[in-house]
Amino acid sequence: MAIYALGDVEPDIHPDAFVHPEATVIGNVAIGAESTIWPQAVLRGDYGRITVGARTSIQDGAVIHCTGELDTTIGDDCVIGHLAHMECCVIEDGALVGTGSVVLHRAVVGRGALVGAAALVPNGMEVPPGAVAVGVPAKVRPDAAGRDDIAANAAGYVDNGRRYRKELRRLDG
Repeated sequence: MAIYALGDVEPDIHPDAFVHPEATVIGNVAIGAESTIWPQAVLRGDYGRITVGARTSIQDGAVIHCTGELDTTIGDDCVIGHLAHMECCVIEDGALVGTGSVVLHRAVVGRGALVGAAALVPNGMEVPPGAVAVGVPAKVRPDAAGRDDIAANAAGYVDNGRRYRKELRRLDG
């Protein structure tokens, strides 16, 4: 897998996390227990810090970045969808950020909230706990997220990470 130190700064990856061999993790990145980082995901902690909590899924092709002034924090039991882009934001526990969505600087996605596929959460926006944010730019629908569905999705990726840690094997060399 592509895990890189940047100068003296090395990623801190919990031994129970699964990082796919084709994911990239660089620099000041912490990944919690039972979290999963899938193919072509890039977590680039070159200026600030990226923190991924426990049991969180960063799916295929997601890009997570930060700046020297603003870190990116993703809580426990979150699902970050395929091709999502997150930079300098906070994703609280139990949230889901949908496929192809973008969450930008100083935005906060609250506990158990859902950002719909292809949504744009602009700089400084707050998605309240349990709300759904959809559209470009995102519009918030309070108390519309299915927290049980998000939790089941997150748990499914924990199980899939265990399976991959145990069964994944490369066949082409």
